[in-house]
Amino acid sequence: MSLLPFRRRAEAQDSSNAALEAFLEGFSIEVMPRTAEKVDNFRALLPQHTRVYIAHIEGTPIEDMVATAKRLAGEGFSVMPHFPARIIKDHATLQDWIARYQGEAGVEQALLLAGGVKAPHGDFEHSMQLLETGLFDEHGFKRLHVAGHPEGNRDIDPDGSDANVSDALRWKQAFSERTDAEMAIATQFCFEAKPVIAWADRLREEGIRLPIHIGVAGPAKLQTMIKFALACGVGPSLQVLQKRAKDVTKLVLPFEPDDFLTELAEHKAAHPEFNIERVHFFPLGGIKTCATWTREHGGVSAAPAEPQDS
Repeated sequence: MSLLPFRRRAEAQDSSNAALEAFLEGFSIEVMPRTAEKVDNFRALLPQHTRVYIAHIEGTPIEDMVATAKRLAGEGFSVMPHFPARIIKDHATLQDWIARYQGEAGVEQALLLAGGVKAPHGDFEHSMQLLETGLFDEHGFKRLHVAGHPEGNRDIDPDGSDANVSDALRWKQAFSERTDAEMAIATQFCFEAKPVIAWADRLREEGIRLPIHIGVAGPAKLQTMIKFALACGVGPSLQVLQKRAKDVTKLVLPFEPDDFLTELAEHKAAHPEFNIERVHFFPLGGIKTCATWTREHGGVSAAPAEPQDS
């Protein structure tokens, strides 16, 4: 009996693992002040210099945001706080936030987005207005990320199209060409690879060449995943979760991003010019759970800064 078919399967598995490891290199993760407080030592979970986004949820005091940024920067991580336009009252408030982040935590990068509130609290409604102030350039920010929506966004395009989202990305592409800051698109999390690949390819064809950091939901209970997906307006790929929910044998098992990321990784390996360059994790099942998954699938580059004895 020939062993060749078994060897081929093993070789294919090795190839998939290698592609996934390469794709995960340089991943980022998102925390909030209240979730960060539950972690004793981030260096025992994340690789050195991991980019850590700090989500600014409505009602979170700026003091808590800056304190979290200072802690993470002190532990050797690359800190990227959110600047949600709709909860920033005015130009003076924006300048104050920037000064606090820089003065107390040495922050030089930011994710600019509209924010998850319906009505603006002040002068700003969308991230383009924040960019137009010129404050980030004036203060020498080296990296600026903006939001992307592979499945559209009903808050921005109520008709279900992506016309306004696409117009905004074209504007941001043009802005990137007149700023010294490095820019990228950080997306909402999705669950189905093929539509994401088609979206990324379409952006490239339309001349939007900002690198894409694809949003990925970290491992979590299926019920938790569905709750967050509905709250965040995840689109058609929500069907992946709904289909799984119909299988009662899988309801108690955590939903993990293996299939989604492996498909993207293999596509990247076959098409090096593919414009998804990094993976950004939303740790919906907890920071430690997400960090464990990345360590198990990311190879040497995913090893934590301070590996713990097993």
